Amino acid sequence: MTAGVIKETAAGERRVALVPQTLSGLKKNGLDVLVESGAGHEAGFDDEAYLSSGARIVTRGEVWGADAVVTVSPVSERHLDQLRSSSVLIGFMRPLDEPRSMAQLAARGVTGLAMELVPRISRAQKMDALSAMASLAGYKAVLMGANMLPRFFPLLTTAAGTVRPATVTVLGAGVAGLQAIATARRLGARVWGYDIREAAREEVKSLGAQFVELDLELDDMQDQGGYAKALMAAKAEQQTRLLVPQLADSDVVITTAQIPGRAAPLLVTQEAVEAMKPGAVIVDLAASTGGNCSLTEPDQIVEHHHVRICGPTNLPAAMAEHASFLYARTVAAMLGEFVREGTFVADFDDEIFSGSCVTHNGEVVHPRVRALLRTL
Repeated sequence: MTAGVIKETAAGERRVALVPQTLSGLKKNGLDVLVESGAGHEAGFDDEAYLSSGARIVTRGEVWGADAVVTVSPVSERHLDQLRSSSVLIGFMRPLDEPRSMAQLAARGVTGLAMELVPRISRAQKMDALSAMASLAGYKAVLMGANMLPRFFPLLTTAAGTVRPATVTVLGAGVAGLQAIATARRLGARVWGYDIREAAREEVKSLGAQFVELDLELDDMQDQGGYAKALMAAKAEQQTRLLVPQLADSDVVITTAQIPGRAAPLLVTQEAVEAMKPGAVIVDLAASTGGNCSLTEPDQIVEHHHVRICGPTNLPAAMAEHASFLYARTVAAMLGEFVREGTFVADFDDEIFSGSCVTHNGEVVHPRVRALLRTL
């Protein structure tokens, strides 16, 4: 069985789906790895490194013809017809955001496994690409905020006087948010964290940050997958109003709140931005799904009322080497789980496979994606 590694072509994408260090285990499992020439160059892995690890360097066309193709970014619609019928595609696919492309993938006869749909269970942790990339994004968001802020993060005492530490507020205490909190703390800032999930309170405090207390009467806001549920409209509006004083006192705000398959919840209104200090920075990690700030523009820096709002959509690509290494480990684990003695096994009795499989045998098989397609 052959597994093909494509060279990513999405704008700004520097990662690669498999790195040389992950190939030995795949070969032991009966996989012959084909790598498009130059696929790992942007991430710091040259063709020679892949050759030394047992891969074959081939053309783009040969990769598309592999039994399994692994990617980072979703395959564009114009490239879907290059996949071989009955092949397997593994990678990020945005199935809940772009269900039409999943229908096209099914029509092509491809079995598609979406890495962002891997269930959050203990046995699947080694395949949790979403969490691995979210952690990198949370780390990099804080560095971006610190770099743009015209002030120090830590307390600094000099002969000329003492500079007070910056205040950083992180909205959303999932994987990205908790990494942002930890990073801001390491840089010496005063850090606050907020999340509507009660379970997040202790996680925020365990990192040495303070928890933002809002006078919101909420039930359990965590779903079975560990994600936050959407607030009702009235509660959501109340939440944004109550957050204004906290944001007004912040030098940097990192927003990370996202709900799979939905637009990002609004947390930072124009009113809140206008209440913030001149020179303050917002880094909105939900920019790709609409943004947590009403003024966010994807992949742009917007300045409003002397506050800069950044909307990066792919921060992990800025750390392409380590991002590729971590992502490749999850993809290799997925391949290792369902390629047995050189043959791919579609095991719908396995909750990891059934949870992440979007298309198979010419049909869209994931219930949530099917439901979305019925509404189009």
